[in-house]
Amino acid sequence: MDMSMLSSGLAQYLCVVVVITFHEFGHAWMASKCGDDTARREGRVTLNPIAHIDPIGTVLIPFMALWLTMGGQGNLAGLMIGWGRPVPVNPFNLRHRVRDDILVSMAGPAMNVALSILAIVVWRAGLAVRSEPIASSAFMMIWLSMFLFFFNLIPVPPLDGSHVMKHLVQMPDETFWAISRYGFFIVILLLQIPGVKVGLAKLTYGSFIVLRWLVGF
Repeated sequence: MDMSMLSSGLAQYLCVVVVITFHEFGHAWMASKCGDDTARREGRVTLNPIAHIDPIGTVLIPFMALWLTMGGQGNLAGLMIGWGRPVPVNPFNLRHRVRDDILVSMAGPAMNVALSILAIVVWRAGLAVRSEPIASSAFMMIWLSMFLFFFNLIPVPPLDGSHVMKHLVQMPDETFWAISRYGFFIVILLLQIPGVKVGLAKLTYGSFIVLRWLVGF
């Protein structure tokens, strides 16, 4: 077993957990601010990863991807997508249903950007003190966080971007939730289109350059 590959894979997994935690916390915090205390009552307005871990999406799938990568099956691992436990939101509790639904949906991706800004400062500090583990872990955090940011903007239910699309086209709730049942499979198919994967990678790298410039590096 390649121990360096194993340690790198475990570091990546920890980054995935942190990124998912911040993302779901953003949804829960914004929902609470907009009048819906469902997530707060369920203990989701927290940065404790345990509150946001999904047994399948945050544990089984990422570890399967790690195992496949260790076994030289990187292409199969690339088909797997991790996710956190969905934050419960009751739209009828929101003060302004359309506006607040968009705010709650975008709070998760916004938290990814905030986490990336913090991580890029840590990345620069790691380079300054010549600490390769700190720099590489921070870079991995930036990449995963910004990739999740752009990934969630894909307007396929139930991804975050679909909530904006839903209100723009005035899609009925019944239609939205009907599509959501098959959304995961639609996203998997989309990711098999080379242009989609390349586009997400270019956007992620471009955002890294922009963030680096914004914080003066």
